[in-house]
Amino acid sequence: MRESLIDIAYLVSAVLFIFGLKLLSSPKTAVRGNLISAFGMLLAVVATLFVKDIVHFRNIAIGLIIGAVAGGAWAYLVKMTQMPQTVAIFNGFGGIASALVAISTLYGAFKIPEGVPLEWNRAAVGLSIIVGSVTFFGSFIAFAKLQEIIKGDPISLPLHKLWNLVLLISALVLTGFLVSSGNVNFAWIIFGVSAVLGVMLVIPIGGADMPVAISLLNAYSGLAAAISGFVLNNYGLIITGSLVGSSGFILTKIMADAMNRKFVDILIGNVTIQMTEEAFAGVQIKGRVKKTDPQEVAILLDSANTIAFVPGYGMAVSQAQFAVKELFNLLTKDGKEVYFAIHPVAGRMPGHMNVLLAEADIPYDKIKTLEESNSLISETDIAFVIGANDVVNPLARDSKDTPISGMPIIEVDRAKTVIVLKRSMRAGFSGVPNPLFYLDNSYMLFGDAKQSIQEVAKEFKEYRKL
Repeated sequence: MRESLIDIAYLVSAVLFIFGLKLLSSPKTAVRGNLISAFGMLLAVVATLFVKDIVHFRNIAIGLIIGAVAGGAWAYLVKMTQMPQTVAIFNGFGGIASALVAISTLYGAFKIPEGVPLEWNRAAVGLSIIVGSVTFFGSFIAFAKLQEIIKGDPISLPLHKLWNLVLLISALVLTGFLVSSGNVNFAWIIFGVSAVLGVMLVIPIGGADMPVAISLLNAYSGLAAAISGFVLNNYGLIITGSLVGSSGFILTKIMADAMNRKFVDILIGNVTIQMTEEAFAGVQIKGRVKKTDPQEVAILLDSANTIAFVPGYGMAVSQAQFAVKELFNLLTKDGKEVYFAIHPVAGRMPGHMNVLLAEADIPYDKIKTLEESNSLISETDIAFVIGANDVVNPLARDSKDTPISGMPIIEVDRAKTVIVLKRSMRAGFSGVPNPLFYLDNSYMLFGDAKQSIQEVAKEFKEYRKL
């Protein structure tokens, strides 16, 4: 009877997960979907506490206290600009948890489910270790690149793909030895080999492609959890992990298409094109930089009818979304048509800009996709680029040998006037110079984005009083 109730609880939680994911597809229902999914997870956790011969409540209490303190402190201290790094680390923790749970079964921490062949259980243990270890160490390389602990440039070794293949085959062969012998030492060797594979898969990925890497690692963390569900014969874990894994792979495919990358190349860590010295030399940037100031920008805004805000990582760094909302309110109150052009990989993680704009209560109907934005941009009087760089770089469209070549961009260069807010003339995270800054219809407003926008809003109000 108890087992039946537990299975029913897992089924109900799975339905809640699926329904919650559906609601997450729209900004209007995303909060409700998140709450429903969280309740589903709570139900699954409570059901697991009643699983026979699995739960040790003292250990759970200790883990709960440690996790709550560490997670709460981290959530309180982390800055919004560090959210991509945080997501990367959380992906890694999910992977390492699955791997360690799988290894613990070899020490007798969990009883092998009845009716499950020993060999099948050990095979699941090996696969969970491989995917979990790859996720953990790959995620920390992603974290280190985003945090700029190591360079965001692609790092490639001689015969890199061959080494990846050798490492993967070695991990699978070692899994075969684990299946046949049950020797726990093989589990730790698999863990070590997979750790190297995780590092090798992520180090060739450059900064411009890091959002795709984070999405893929999220999928891997879900896959590791699902495999651990087979190790423990836990239906809730299988369903939850499968949902996370499948949705992560779907998101990765969507982002791969948005960046004109091949999905298979992403899976094997062969994403970023390295820009050679010849390619740099071949980049012909014509024109001159034209500086502007808040007063001039306010005058330009007053004469404009249609304005597009194109946010990027610079908006996240300066926390300028609330200042943007203030300027947005002033412009719309004045009868101007204003919209936000969002690139799928703007920022450092999937949906980064959408999160910031939602935080500032920007109306959902004013947020346009890449395709919608490009259909509007040629009729737009002013494109207001706030800290975006690679996602508006014309070289992605016009050049064939840069790390961003082929990536669809928001074609702000086709707007009548472009105002670019940046601190300096530095290239974007990909390291590719941007000829947009030198075009005849472009003006550079240097400084902190938040302060610059506040000054523009102030000047706009003063100018309207005249």
